[in-house]
Amino acid sequence: MKIVLAALLAACSLPALAGDAAPRIKPLGADATVEGTSFADLTAQWWRWAFDLPVEPWLERDGDHCDQGQSGPVWFLAGTDGRFEPRRECSMPEGKHVLLPVINMIYYGANEMADCAQLKRSVRQNNDRLSSAVVLIDGVPVPDVERFRVATATCFRWDEGKPISGTNMAASDGFWLLLPPLPAGRHTITVGANYGPSDAPYAGMRQNFEYVLHVGARSRVLGL
Repeated sequence: MKIVLAALLAACSLPALAGDAAPRIKPLGADATVEGTSFADLTAQWWRWAFDLPVEPWLERDGDHCDQGQSGPVWFLAGTDGRFEPRRECSMPEGKHVLLPVINMIYYGANEMADCAQLKRSVRQNNDRLSSAVVLIDGVPVPDVERFRVATATCFRWDEGKPISGTNMAASDGFWLLLPPLPAGRHTITVGANYGPSDAPYAGMRQNFEYVLHVGARSRVLGL
């Protein structure tokens, strides 16, 4: 069994925030659907998107390639591998939902005989020990980020549609934000989280990242 780490985010070094202001952009609940696709199934699509790109999106530093592989009603953003703290700036079209990992993991097996129950148990370990999670949308904190934990209901093929021998069955678990389409203009999303200590691989991981999104900036999206 192999373990892949992505979007494991550390507690942000952010100043204390006063007041109880609610974010203007409210994340959708864990039971949300987008055009008939459940939140959990969208996270499986996110992993397929991430693994299908020439360079894993969690390794990108500046956001120059954030439009690669994007299709359908949901725009995918990525975290990091925990070794650096990027600030990515990119453009996206209007009318797209946004799926963003706060802190998450995937476990996968080498073939269709992989024990799905074991994969799901393994991928839960660190997510059961969330230590801290902070998300700011345009400077306003999202309350109770831990309530946005989403796990795939069953195992899924992360290499779906690829003409390769064998099948990689996977299970995903973590904390995600699914945002409704953002208003046109500039938006900043700052994320930080960390897992608590344990004997599990990648326990205690810490990292931070930030996105500056220019929504509706057609010339930037097309690279003109």
